[in-house]
Amino acid sequence: MGNPSVSLLSAVPFVALLAAIALAPLYFSSWWSKHFLKVTIALGAIPLIYYLAGLHAHERVFHTATEYISFICLIGSLFVISGGIHINVKGEATPGVNVLFLVIGALVSNVLGTTGASMLLIRPWLRMNKYRLTAHHIVFFIFIVSNVGGALTPVGDPPLFLGYLQGVPFLWTARELWPMWLTGLGILLVMFYIVDSGNFLRAPKAVRERETQHEDWRFQGLGNLFFLAVVLGAVFLKHPPGLREGLMVSAAIGSWFTTQKHVHESNDFNFGPIKEVAILFAGIFATMMPALDWLQSNAAHLGTPTSGFFFWSSGALSSVLDNAPTYLSFLSTAFGAFVTPEAMAAKLQCAGVTPENVQLAVILDSPAYAKCLKAISIGSVFFGANTYIGNGPNFMVKAIADQQKAHTPTFLGYVFKFTLPFMLPMLVIVWLLFFST
Repeated sequence: MGNPSVSLLSAVPFVALLAAIALAPLYFSSWWSKHFLKVTIALGAIPLIYYLAGLHAHERVFHTATEYISFICLIGSLFVISGGIHINVKGEATPGVNVLFLVIGALVSNVLGTTGASMLLIRPWLRMNKYRLTAHHIVFFIFIVSNVGGALTPVGDPPLFLGYLQGVPFLWTARELWPMWLTGLGILLVMFYIVDSGNFLRAPKAVRERETQHEDWRFQGLGNLFFLAVVLGAVFLKHPPGLREGLMVSAAIGSWFTTQKHVHESNDFNFGPIKEVAILFAGIFATMMPALDWLQSNAAHLGTPTSGFFFWSSGALSSVLDNAPTYLSFLSTAFGAFVTPEAMAAKLQCAGVTPENVQLAVILDSPAYAKCLKAISIGSVFFGANTYIGNGPNFMVKAIADQQKAHTPTFLGYVFKFTLPFMLPMLVIVWLLFFST
């Protein structure tokens, strides 16, 4: 499927929507909460009319629509199912127990997704640390559970699932990204342990001993593990069309109607967050079509970009824009830079290669090109932790923490007090070890 040639001006709605998502909640929150649906529809309609009426690129629009439906079915089903599982924690946590909790959270992020894991675990995390809760508990939870932890599977983070929809093999992420995942996660856990130990020791000894003496964990809604298994199994289904999404939606409906009401109430569950995500991403998928097509058709002007270029470029944009469209933007850039018509024609002769996945097949067949795909994947996932707006769960975690009267840093405080002294050194080390040459 060839993508149409478009003008750079056609990407203006995409830039405008991402800027609105990033800035409007910070400066015009009341206005944005009332009118974001209208803004999204208006901006999304511009490229749809352009593609359908002007370019007659109906196939391109249909392909984007099917990707959106697959994406939102996965995110939505995981959100609903995780909302039916309640973890009740009594007692407080030592730094060692906190580290173990974050490790478990990182692993769960690859099963429930970063959104599902964040919504499931943030409340017990706040409860178990309530007598000494500070900003570093919130921020490192966002770093690890809401972002870095989910880099091992396509289910883990939205950019990786979009890559899977483009044709990246499901097990490729775990097989190729685990060294970067383990390095980044290990560095952040060591940093957290040092900071948390200082915070723990500042509490009076008598208080520490009393509050950490008895740990009591109780789980409710474990029947939803069956529905979770259905969703994870459905991810692997590609034929017939619609079966995967149908199973995901069915699992979410089954979870909703079989979960006892008090479990949802204990989790303060409501559909508000996923409705907002569904609306905004509908606009993002529509407006990013011309941006992706322009990047792919003009990538040749970049020369031969390196893995370091893709790591820092995709990462920098993922810090201030949503990391899912950023991933697709740089994947399109890689296609335009590395995939030639001759390589596509040769690859189409191979078994299992179709016009839909031929460009990705060319990338994966070359170690140098595949290294750039690793850089895009890690850059998009890891850098999404750098601000509240880098990844969807970040702001959701902040909202819940604010509701619980936790100490959350301001937007700039987050960057200067945590991103620069903690995330940046980790990112530099990952770059030096894996993408500097």
